[in-house]
Amino acid sequence: MPLTLPDQLADACRKSAELSRDGWGSEPRTPFARAISLDARSSGPRTVREVALNVNESTGEGGGPARPIPITDRLMSSPAISRRTFLHQSGSCAAHLSLAAVLLPPALRARWPGRVVGRIVAEEPFGRLEQLAEGVWGLVSTPLGGDFTTVSNGGLIAGKQGVLAIEGFQKPEGATWLAGKARELTGRFPTHVLLTHYHSDHANGVAGYLEGGARPVVHSSDVTRALVLERNKPADDPRSRALAEAVPIDPAGPATLDLGGTVVRIVPRSGHTASDVSVELDDPSLVFSGDLVWNGMFPNFMDAAPLTLGTSVRALRRSGNVVYLPGHGPVATPADFDRYVAMLDDVERAARSAHERGQTAAEAAAAYKIPASLGEWTLFSPRFPEGAFTAWYRDLNK
Repeated sequence: MPLTLPDQLADACRKSAELSRDGWGSEPRTPFARAISLDARSSGPRTVREVALNVNESTGEGGGPARPIPITDRLMSSPAISRRTFLHQSGSCAAHLSLAAVLLPPALRARWPGRVVGRIVAEEPFGRLEQLAEGVWGLVSTPLGGDFTTVSNGGLIAGKQGVLAIEGFQKPEGATWLAGKARELTGRFPTHVLLTHYHSDHANGVAGYLEGGARPVVHSSDVTRALVLERNKPADDPRSRALAEAVPIDPAGPATLDLGGTVVRIVPRSGHTASDVSVELDDPSLVFSGDLVWNGMFPNFMDAAPLTLGTSVRALRRSGNVVYLPGHGPVATPADFDRYVAMLDDVERAARSAHERGQTAAEAAAAYKIPASLGEWTLFSPRFPEGAFTAWYRDLNK
């Protein structure tokens, strides 16, 4: 008897389709969105509800009992969705997380945001704003609940003369919300905005900071700005205008931004993408890492250069009681950071070993399991490690 999925999954599929279009253009980029939009030549389902009823069905082989087919296997076995297409369409961090919102059991989705480190000053369905230190707040996004207003983490750093908002988020509404919180908490709207990299969940909503005639200074590397305009489709005029006069971040080395008694260090890096940026404070010791660091969820490697990523991540390590605001997941402690590095190291070890044995990236990924000693990591599909192994093979084949 076919297994059916609840109406909540159909709604999640619809949200996944909307999110992929918002971040990646008119052609849906997540596997669920792609399944929803199969063209007339396909024999696949045509409606969201039909997708929800069909992506996890049972079959009987050779007269034997029916067995459930995992959702991802069903999608990739479709004539319209190959393994390569599945991985490509799931490449954005937004798609990565929207798929998790569909596939993860409710109990795990609820647990994933993790412990609260700071004092919560605001909370919405899409995330919570924690005060991490005097004049510093971190937004921990919780998109696995199905609200994709922000998707990425971000935050605020305030001085006596200015306020820096970090990240543009998935939608303008996310940026507008954070700007409003800056006004409530500091008495002024953000005077500066910084994008850590080009992925849609960190950049697409940047125009939301310009609501009501506000004119913050936007900081972005030239590479990030170019990639946002080139790859984040459909094109958006407000987003383009917000980036038109962006102050370029010098790729040659760190720069400082004085907010009035609070000096922020802006450090160009790379590894997660071709151009990443970390935002750092010395007192208090705090790092906004962008997607160079993930906490509790296996990271997206689709644009990654793993050798460079490892170097960049290690450069973020500090002694003492440092606080890390990762690109995704709860606020991280030094122990969390070390666990993340250990997980990256384990993936590297496995990739190098498999490469030497002549295994394909797909074969190596299928055999890989995160050691229990590294604790619990949200690995919502066994297919996603293939992105990590594929990235490692790119580096190893150079």
